[in-house]
Amino acid sequence: MSDHTTDPATETFVAHRNLLFTVAYEMLGSAADAEDVLQETWLRWVKVDLDHVSDQRAYLVRITTRQALNRLRSMKRRREAYVGQWLPEPLLTAPDVAEDVELAESMSMAMMLVLESLSPTERAVFVLREVFDVGYDEIAEAVGKSPAAVRQIAHRARRHVDARRPRKQASARETRAALESFQRALETGNPQDLLDVLAPEVVLLSDGGGIKRAALRPVIGAEKFVRFYLGGTAKVAAEIICEPTVVNGSPALAVRVGGELDGVMAVRVEDGLITGLYFVRNPEKLTRITAETPLTLH
Repeated sequence: MSDHTTDPATETFVAHRNLLFTVAYEMLGSAADAEDVLQETWLRWVKVDLDHVSDQRAYLVRITTRQALNRLRSMKRRREAYVGQWLPEPLLTAPDVAEDVELAESMSMAMMLVLESLSPTERAVFVLREVFDVGYDEIAEAVGKSPAAVRQIAHRARRHVDARRPRKQASARETRAALESFQRALETGNPQDLLDVLAPEVVLLSDGGGIKRAALRPVIGAEKFVRFYLGGTAKVAAEIICEPTVVNGSPALAVRVGGELDGVMAVRVEDGLITGLYFVRNPEKLTRITAETPLTLH
């Protein structure tokens, strides 16, 4: 596409690319699949007669949503056969994403897992309406439903999400402070320091995809997590280093073992304590962390 930067279709697509990627990612939970959706969107977009398109942004969002919906329905079957816990692919994000509080919350690991519990159409409607404030008529065009049906779906999806979303969203500053304490405790391996920063009912979800060692079921409780973590690190001869990063709009840790990226750990923080840990070790989900520049809003 770089050879045709003066082409109006290309200019419009490039101008809205980050928006389209974010829509696809929030619907799919996979950056790799979101990129595939963008490629499919592009192939359809270049065939469109722009003279007959009154709102090019809305038209692109519509194409992206339809392609993401098709992919999401097929991915549901793939995830049923996934080994162990499935977590969204961590997405490296720039500070400007964190500044958009609603977008950052919707991209968080905790919220992305809530969105997984919606049907494909409910998820599409929720993302378009609640995150990107798309009008009901536009959403109806995108998902192939009437505006009245879309309103009902949006209401049902909102109620479902509100019942399952984290009680309150910690600020980036609160999350960063808890994460710094957690980082020091992880690196020193001091059990009490770990317990001091973890909520008693903390839940660890770890995703190895059947490729890397990970808990196949949630690890529930601070003491169980400490035993799990210290038992795992005792078997590792190489140096373990945790580096601060930002994924999915929130502070997180990149875990390196022997200098190589081993995983990304995102957290949920409430009242200054970590209540949720999301550790992605599946190497197929880590390639973008080192290879890509952070997602920005503009």
